[in-house]
Amino acid sequence: MDFLVNHLEKFVAVALLIGSTIGFRFLLEFLGQRWITTIAHTATLTLLPVITFVITKVISGNIALSLGMVGALSIVRFRNPVRSPLELSVYFGAITMGITASVSITWLVFFVGSILLAVLALLLVSVVSKYIFKKPFFHASFAEGNSLSTLDLLVSERIVFLDDSRLLKSKVSSDNGINYLLVSNNFSELKAILAEIEKDSRVSNFQLNA
Repeated sequence: MDFLVNHLEKFVAVALLIGSTIGFRFLLEFLGQRWITTIAHTATLTLLPVITFVITKVISGNIALSLGMVGALSIVRFRNPVRSPLELSVYFGAITMGITASVSITWLVFFVGSILLAVLALLLVSVVSKYIFKKPFFHASFAEGNSLSTLDLLVSERIVFLDDSRLLKSKVSSDNGINYLLVSNNFSELKAILAEIEKDSRVSNFQLNA
């Protein structure tokens, strides 16, 4: 019981970090960021602030541990490609949340409130620009990070149906045949195309990725 009382602030900080990151996850999904809905991205967003908070608490006041941690973090990189600048900003924000939580709960609340205020301001400007000035404020929009589905087809000879498809991303000829790559953010659309031509004798191989 004494342990809980003595470390109450730390538990409150962790609870706020988890609650805030989950809230941001729903906010990003609402804004059209489909990449955040995967297990890997959601788990990363939720765990990073807590990990940063704990690491900062552990190395605070210890110069040797601090220098060792700086050296370790300097060789760590994101191995997966970043889909958009917003995705990179989200991860940087998650790390910042962890650091501010370890310094002061007040700063954490201030940081989260500032982010929410910035998002609301952007949404307000977007609505005003769209409905009053009849001009979109976001040209790339918040949906630029949406994940895409692909259909990779290897055929023995040219298929006109695929050549005329608006989803055709690339067409490469080789000794093995012709490779068609179709891309769409609608998985069902690619699945329907595959169902239509997979029985075609000219199709020698295919791969559908969600």
